[in-house]
Amino acid sequence: MPGLIAPSSRPWVGVNYWSVAGGPRMWRRYEPSVVREELRRLVEHGLGVVRSFLFWPDFVPEEGGLDEAVLDRFVDFLDACAESGLGTIPTLLVGHMSGENWDPPWRGGRDLYRDVTLVAEQARYVAEVACRVREHPAVVGWLLSNEMPLYGGAASTEEVTSWARLLLQALRSAGVTQPVSVGDGAWGIEVTGRDNGFSLRALAPLVDFLGPHVYPAENDPVRQALAAAFACELAGGFGKPVVLEEFGVSSDFASGEHAGAYYRQVLHTTLLAGCGGWIAWNNCDYDALFGEDPYRHHPFEMHFGLFDAGGEPKPQLEELERFARRVERLAHDGVGRVRADVALVVPEHFERALPFVPEQLRLDIGVGLFQSYVAAREADLPVELVRERDGLDLQARLLLLPGAKLLSAPSWAALASAAESGATVYVSYFAGSTQDQHGPWIPWVERLFGVRHLLRYGPVDPIEGDVVRFVFVEGLGDLSPGDSLCFAVAGNESARAYLPVEPVGARVLATDDGGHPALVRHDLGAGSVVLCTYPIEHMAAWTARVNPEPTWRLYSALAEAAGVERPVRADDPRVLLGRLRTGRDEVLVLVSTAGEALEVPLVVGEGSTVQDLDAASDAPPIGAVRLEPMGALLLRHRRGGRR
Repeated sequence: MPGLIAPSSRPWVGVNYWSVAGGPRMWRRYEPSVVREELRRLVEHGLGVVRSFLFWPDFVPEEGGLDEAVLDRFVDFLDACAESGLGTIPTLLVGHMSGENWDPPWRGGRDLYRDVTLVAEQARYVAEVACRVREHPAVVGWLLSNEMPLYGGAASTEEVTSWARLLLQALRSAGVTQPVSVGDGAWGIEVTGRDNGFSLRALAPLVDFLGPHVYPAENDPVRQALAAAFACELAGGFGKPVVLEEFGVSSDFASGEHAGAYYRQVLHTTLLAGCGGWIAWNNCDYDALFGEDPYRHHPFEMHFGLFDAGGEPKPQLEELERFARRVERLAHDGVGRVRADVALVVPEHFERALPFVPEQLRLDIGVGLFQSYVAAREADLPVELVRERDGLDLQARLLLLPGAKLLSAPSWAALASAAESGATVYVSYFAGSTQDQHGPWIPWVERLFGVRHLLRYGPVDPIEGDVVRFVFVEGLGDLSPGDSLCFAVAGNESARAYLPVEPVGARVLATDDGGHPALVRHDLGAGSVVLCTYPIEHMAAWTARVNPEPTWRLYSALAEAAGVERPVRADDPRVLLGRLRTGRDEVLVLVSTAGEALEVPLVVGEGSTVQDLDAASDAPPIGAVRLEPMGALLLRHRRGGRR
C-alpha cells in the first residue's frame, strides 16, 4: 500500500463535482454564489477534495485558442475551493460525460491518439491551462481525461502510451508539481482482461497514482460488496497509490438505505484493499436539467448525487462523511496494509493476449480470481494479488491458484519449488469454458500432485447433478474426517467437468459421493500441493446469490494447515475482517454483508486483545461485537502487551 494521497494533511476523500447550475454546461451558466454554497456544504460534511472537469468544447471553442471568459470562471471556481478549504483535481480533456461524447466543433473526426496535429493541440491546451493555474493553492492533483477509452476508443498499447506520455510531458513541462494521472478509469487488460490499450503496466511509470472507476452490477450481494475492492487490488501492485476515482450509485437503482449501505461497504472494503483515496460520483442531483443531454436520454444519470434535487443530504453523504473522519484519524497515525501470508496468483494469460488463446479463457480467469478473492475475504485471510509476470511470491505461506488452466510452464516449476521450501500450494482444476483445447494445460501432473489423471481425449468428464459433495476422509486444518462441504454446480457443458485421478503418492483428503478423489494432498519437501479436482471457484462465480459458499471453509482450513497468521477472526463468513497497520498497533476493519443485525463472536489468538477504537488503553478487551445490517466497524488490535 504506497499510502494515502493527501492534499496538505488531509486524505483524498471527496466527490466528483458539477454544479447544479448547468451540470456539464456549468462554465457557460456559471453562478458563483451557487458554486460557493455547494462547496461550503461539502466541507460542512467533512469532505476535503473535489474532482473538477474542464468541458473541452467550452474551454477550446476554436483550435489553437482558449476561451478566456470560461477560464476566468474556472479560476473563480479555484478561488472558491480555496476559500472553502477544499482541494480540487482538474480533469482537462473532458469529451465524455455521463453517457455521451461531445467534440469541440473543430475536431473534424481526427483521431485523438494517432493524428499528430490533434495530439499537438491537446498538448498545447493541457500546457496552457497548467501554466495559468499550476500555482493555485486549491489545485492538489491533475487528470488528463475523463474515461478516455469511451471518448477516444481503444487503440494499441503503444499508441495510447505515447499519447499519454506526450500530454503528461506537456503538463509537467508547464511546471506542474502536483500528482498527475490519466483519468482512464483503469479499464485496461490488467483489471478487466480486455485490452483497450490503456495498460496499467505501461502507464504506471508515467503517473503518480492509478484511478479505477467502478460501477458493478453483480448477481451476488457479496460479490457486489467486494467488486470495487477487487478492482483496487488488480490496479495495485504497480508501485503507485490507487485512488478510487469514481464509484457510486444512482438513487434510481437503489433506495436511500441500500445506497448508503453500498457506500459503507465499498469504502471500508477498498480501505482494506489498499486504496489511498476515494472520490464519489457525484455531488448533487440534476432534475432541473431533465430535458438536456445526457440526462434526457440517460435519466438515471440525474440521481447519483450526495444531495438530492431539493438540496437535502442523502444517506450516501452521511456514510462518506463518517468515513472521511475515520480515515483522517487513521492517516494521522499512519496507515498501511499488514504483510500478507496468502498470495492469490494472477496468471500472465489474464493480462496478455498470448498467441492462439481465446479471449473467453482470459475472462474466465477474471471471474475465478474474483470468486477466490471473495472466499479468501470470507475466511478473514490476509490476501494479496501476485502477478505471474512479476514472479511468484515464494515467501507466502499459502498460494491460491483457482481454476488453474492457464499458467506458464516455468511457473509450475516455481510452484513446485515454493512447496519444497515450505509453502502450501492450492490448485483447483478447470477444463475451460470453450471447445478449444479444453482440459488441463498442466505439465507434470504426477510430479506436482502425486496423482495420475484418467482423462480421455475429447469429451470432458461431466459433473452430474446440481450439487457436488466433498466428504473428508482425512483432516485438513479445522476440517475433520466425516465433515462434508456441498458446492452448487454451474457453468456450460465444457466447464461443468471434473478431473478423474488416481493417487500415486498423494493422500486423498476428500472424496465426492461417487468415491472419486475430490481433494488430494501431495507432500513436496517441507511443504505440499493440494489439488481440488472440481472447478469450485468457477462454479460459484456463475451462481447467483451463492455467497458465502463453502470454498471459504476450505480456504480457512488450508490457511490453518499452512500456518497463516490470523490473530483475530470473525466467527461468521458474512463478516469480512481485515487488519491494517497504524501507529504502534493494528486496526481491525469489520464489514458485514448480511441484511440483518449480527452478534459476532471474535476468535482472538493468544497474546492478542481487541478493544473499541475509542476506548482507553486500560479498557477491558472485547470478545464479540454487534454489527448493524451491512454495517462496518473499526476496532483496535494489540498484541503481547504492546501499548
